[in-house]
Amino acid sequence: EWLTLKWMGRSTSPIGDASAALTGLLLALTLPALTPWWMTILGGIFAIGLGKQVYGGLGYNPFNPALSARIILLISFPLQMTTWVIPLHINVSGLNLYDFSLAWTLFTSGIAALPQAVDAMTMASPLGYVKTAWTQGIGVNEALQTYHYSYLNAFIGREPGSLGETSALALLLGGIYLLARHTITWHIPFSFLATVAVLAATANMMDPNHYTPPLFHLLAGGLMLCVFFMATDPVSSPVTPVGQIVFGVGCGVITWSIRTWGGYPEGAMFAVVLMNCAVPLIDHYCRPKVYGQPRNKA
Repeated sequence: EWLTLKWMGRSTSPIGDASAALTGLLLALTLPALTPWWMTILGGIFAIGLGKQVYGGLGYNPFNPALSARIILLISFPLQMTTWVIPLHINVSGLNLYDFSLAWTLFTSGIAALPQAVDAMTMASPLGYVKTAWTQGIGVNEALQTYHYSYLNAFIGREPGSLGETSALALLLGGIYLLARHTITWHIPFSFLATVAVLAATANMMDPNHYTPPLFHLLAGGLMLCVFFMATDPVSSPVTPVGQIVFGVGCGVITWSIRTWGGYPEGAMFAVVLMNCAVPLIDHYCRPKVYGQPRNKA
């Protein structure tokens, strides 16, 4: 951020608000463990330069910077961004994932430097596996059984995914902490989760062999991360309670739709960024009534 501000000829005082560090932390939570270091730096440049400072800095960015960078990385480097490490409790490769030399090679060069270890160290995410199974005519229940999917493992953090996609428990505790501190309100998280759950439950009741159950949607992927830490960004979300509920419902509909019919297994990050585009419109139509004036003149 300091380099961007200097290059744009602006004051570097905003760097003291530590918002850039928060953006970097959130971006890191969205990246796979095998992401090369240079891709992480590139993502940081996208997040700060294109996602934040190009609009004027903190308070002016219409999109969540971390999610914007994550989407750019996913579109630009789809292989690296969809390569997930096998959890240690099911690692049968014989490779010592705690070995420093192996970790350093993966850090500097990525999984491409060890082509012989790709199949031994990586596996599909639950969302990706189920979506692939759909295209092959395999039912949801059979796919989950073949994958050995466990709701308990997904809840405590023993399924493959990025750091912010594995443990729904940790993310839920973090979200409850933010709610307790009044850093965020309940409107967006509740409406977001409830919409996904209702849509998934309805579809699953209609065709349980084709549509995954609601609990799977709530625990899999980056939904919990987006619900509590991305969609609630005060800069890029609506300001009124009614607007926040509309925003959350829209995020839920888009998330479930992309997961069910879209080309990508995960839709939460796309949903938040797409709904960021609608925030000015939502704020316009959800303005509170000005005291003493008719609502149509508020």
